[in-house]
Amino acid sequence: MEIGQMIRDAKVVLIGAGAGMSAAAGIDYTDTERFRQLFPIMHKRGFRNNYQLMGYQGLSPAIIWGYHAMHVQNVAYDNREAAVYQQLFSLVGDKDYFVLTSNVDTMFEKNGFDPARIFTPQGNYKLMQCLRPCSDDTYDTRPILDKLLAHLDPVTHEISDASAIPRCPKCGGEMFMNVRGGRWFIENPYEQQGGRFQSWVHQHLHTPMLIMDLGTGFNTPGVVRWPMEQITYHNPAAFLLRFNRDHPEVPAEIADRALQLRGNIDETLAML
Repeated sequence: MEIGQMIRDAKVVLIGAGAGMSAAAGIDYTDTERFRQLFPIMHKRGFRNNYQLMGYQGLSPAIIWGYHAMHVQNVAYDNREAAVYQQLFSLVGDKDYFVLTSNVDTMFEKNGFDPARIFTPQGNYKLMQCLRPCSDDTYDTRPILDKLLAHLDPVTHEISDASAIPRCPKCGGEMFMNVRGGRWFIENPYEQQGGRFQSWVHQHLHTPMLIMDLGTGFNTPGVVRWPMEQITYHNPAAFLLRFNRDHPEVPAEIADRALQLRGNIDETLAML
């Protein structure tokens, strides 16, 4: 069957999305040229992409929070509609779908997908937390980000007022975005959606299901890539479409119920 027709005919669709999906929308943590354009001062300091700054400890709070403020504003708030997400939504938006994604940029929600049908086990840039953590509370990033940006030096890209750097309202400790970066990660905000996702999968475990795996690699394969394969394996009526530029391979155990689509995700979805 032609792939486009297969998607159109599907009534139940599971979407698994990794970093490659957002990279196709221009949020590519390995893109050196985009990094140079967005963060020229960090480029002068010797950094070449966003990945190099993930968890980096060698910068002052003023410098690193200047970077975080600009990065989170760009990724979580400035990036609204993206063609690759719009293309995907046009294919599945009227179906019984669920999204499992390792991306924390909220791009699915910003492009029309129902928040009640999105599970983001790796977190969300729009929430912040205490790094200790002293409690299970999380906080809205927006007002914290506004304060940071109000004190962002336009020349040095450093935070000019130390009081703008976020501190936990309860204990005064350091804060960070509520994303899975260590054992300090607070999972409470995602437990309800995780339960909904599990219930949805079990509800459809023996019914025809089209699984669309988009841009999942081997950085954190246990979050999305392997679950897509496991669900395909355990549901004999499931079929896996793996869209991946670099790693479209599928296990031999499900090869007869899967297609490997190597190439740029945006170009492939546009053709469909």
